[in-house]
Amino acid sequence: MPLYRRIPKRGFKPLRRVENQVVNVSQLAQLEETEISPEVMRAHGLIGSLRRPVKVLGVGELERAVTAQAHAFSATARQKIEGAGGSAQVIALRSGNEPSD
Repeated sequence: MPLYRRIPKRGFKPLRRVENQVVNVSQLAQLEETEISPEVMRAHGLIGSLRRPVKVLGVGELERAVTAQAHAFSATARQKIEGAGGSAQVIALRSGNEPSD
């Protein structure tokens, strides 16, 4: 039987695929801190690892001003954070070689 018929056909997964860890604005609103970084999110169990990038999505409402740091923000999340008087700071991605956990 030819090789192309023996190999399973499961699709393609890009080698440099970036999988973001998702945090909602409503989860940020439940935290007591005003400075929220990935380290704070990890300490409170919102994310699993500091090695993967964090993206904040705009699900939920925010009543107070917070300074949120993440690798990416959706447009609605940025509007809700800045609308409450806070700021959304984008932090740079790390290179994959250094351990952080």
